Amino acid sequence: MTMLYYSDVLMPRKACAFARHVSAEIDYRYLDLSKGEHKAPDYLAINPNGKVPTLVEDDRILWEANAIMALLARRLAPGYLPLDDRLIEVQRWLSWDSQHFTRHGGSLYFEHVIRPKFGMGEPDADAVAEATGHFRAAAAVLDGHLDGRQWLVGDGPTIADFAVAVTLPYAAQAHIPVEDYPAVSRWHERMMALDGWSDPFPVRVAEPA
Repeated sequence: MTMLYYSDVLMPRKACAFARHVSAEIDYRYLDLSKGEHKAPDYLAINPNGKVPTLVEDDRILWEANAIMALLARRLAPGYLPLDDRLIEVQRWLSWDSQHFTRHGGSLYFEHVIRPKFGMGEPDADAVAEATGHFRAAAAVLDGHLDGRQWLVGDGPTIADFAVAVTLPYAAQAHIPVEDYPAVSRWHERMMALDGWSDPFPVRVAEPA
């Protein structure tokens, strides 16, 4: 049995969306971050970072959403992790994303979505201004790359698209100015049409009272 520990926050969204997109047979295990379930000793024994997501199957434990997507792609949808020269481009966009696009979009997500979700107070105006400036610089680079392209690498989506686009479904809530970048906006619309992307999280059954 393959288990995916997740919560309904930014990084697990990638893994859950991709797992659903490729119809992976997975037992989803929700962790309530507000109760500190991600810091419980049993969970820290499989992910010492105390973060989500984590994939567990037999004797394999894998954390980090990009790595989980890569594993699922290799097994179930190899076109999403091409092994020719496109792999180098996929890796480039994953690396760029972690340092630029999702890094700063994620800061806006934290300030405008996570703070109110977990009762952490009002957004930090200075942090918002700084993140917005950095996001705009990264978005301009991405917009230039996507001009005339449908997807980040090659003729179809890859795990790079699932990674780089992860903040965009929260654009309105997180005050992410995606509408100022037309090629990025069109790409986001294409992502929203992919199975699993617009509705990534499994339906959770309420626990009995």
